[in-house]
Amino acid sequence: MQLSVIILNYNVRYFLEQCVRSVQKALENLDAEIIVVDNNSSDASCLMMKQLFPQITLIENKENLGFPKGNNIAVQQAKGEYICILNPDTVVAEDTFEKILNFKFQIPNSQLGIIGCKLIDGTGNFLPESKRGLPTPYVATTKILGLYKISNFFGKYYAQHLSENQSGKVDVLVGAFMMMKRDLYIKVGGFDENCFMYSDDIDLSYMIQKLGMENFYFHETSVIHYKGESTVRDEKYLERFREAMQFFYKKHFKKSWFFDKFLQFGMRFLNKNNHKN
Repeated sequence: MQLSVIILNYNVRYFLEQCVRSVQKALENLDAEIIVVDNNSSDASCLMMKQLFPQITLIENKENLGFPKGNNIAVQQAKGEYICILNPDTVVAEDTFEKILNFKFQIPNSQLGIIGCKLIDGTGNFLPESKRGLPTPYVATTKILGLYKISNFFGKYYAQHLSENQSGKVDVLVGAFMMMKRDLYIKVGGFDENCFMYSDDIDLSYMIQKLGMENFYFHETSVIHYKGESTVRDEKYLERFREAMQFFYKKHFKKSWFFDKFLQFGMRFLNKNNHKN
């Protein structure tokens, strides 16, 4: 089997239905399967899947196991040579999987890590998180402060060395859409189940790079991601982001005092501006 598409769902029944329909259409010419993992939704998502898509593999978790563990469970059951981690609040184009599977032939097999693609929001605007750089303390802080909007000099977080219409190597790809070899995913241990929110896709991307593989952004097909990246930069968001980055630094490098100081500055700066508004 060529491909297993894995969709982790939690209480987004209506998004899930249109996502599955789009994936079915995109897989018509491929030897592929769809696996839906439900993290104990209370919105009749599982009932909908059984009624409308009885032929699709449905894994019903009895509790919300989180993003990393939910996906890891599905990958263990997947039969495809390649897997695609896909958010339920997405709609794929009819050519998405075929184009990306063809793109992989342009990359030496020994270098192929994760492939991501262009993500757009529900109004057709490009989502910059489609491609990202490694979030060093400095890079993460320029992102928090929005400095990447001012100049590409501060654009490392969103890998602005590539335009949205230019394919190429990047450090980090977003967990809303990730395609890679199943064996590679298993080799690095999949998503780290201890990860904080916002760090699981960064961690997986970096783990694969540490093996000497390259991650690629592919611009020639697009996927609608309805939720996209929140524009809210409140204190709760900043705290979660700080925890995620500290987890990443502690795991791969060391806890960053420098990052904490930068982020504290960013929080004070944003809170001051929010109070003015």
